[in-house]
Amino acid sequence: MGDAVTGASTELIRTVDLPRHTLWDLITDVTRFGEWSPECIYGAWLDTASPGPRAGARFQGRSRYPDGFVSQVVCEVTEATEPSVFAWVVLDETEDAARPGSIWRYELSPADTPDRTRLLHRFEHGPGITGTRLAAERDPASLPKRLRDMNANMAATVDAMLRHAHGRV
Repeated sequence: MGDAVTGASTELIRTVDLPRHTLWDLITDVTRFGEWSPECIYGAWLDTASPGPRAGARFQGRSRYPDGFVSQVVCEVTEATEPSVFAWVVLDETEDAARPGSIWRYELSPADTPDRTRLLHRFEHGPGITGTRLAAERDPASLPKRLRDMNANMAATVDAMLRHAHGRV
């Protein structure tokens, strides 16, 4: 049997009413994700003397799941090309960025007017060890549900960022 978890993914594509630079500032401020995400409750750059967003920068994230479990991870930025791409990997306990637990990516491209941006937000499970992998090994039916939940959380996070940007917090 092959690995059904590695490569499992979900993505969100939207055109939003914000210029790319404004959206870039929001998506690269990992310290604010705890305010916007239904799952991520905390984020902080680990190198406070030279924080991201930049390739190689690391940040800590903390998530709370519906069952109350809280996990803490270290993430490493893999790409930061302003105002177009912000991507990072979530490291498992080996901290090997080449074998991450997951890969997150935002791509921002011009839309029909300068004050609008086409947003692609993508999650892909990597080969590393995560709670999602362990759950899917116990119950393969849990993976599609987790991906649906993640997509809903991604949408809720983007919605909260937009409300913040438009002063409707």
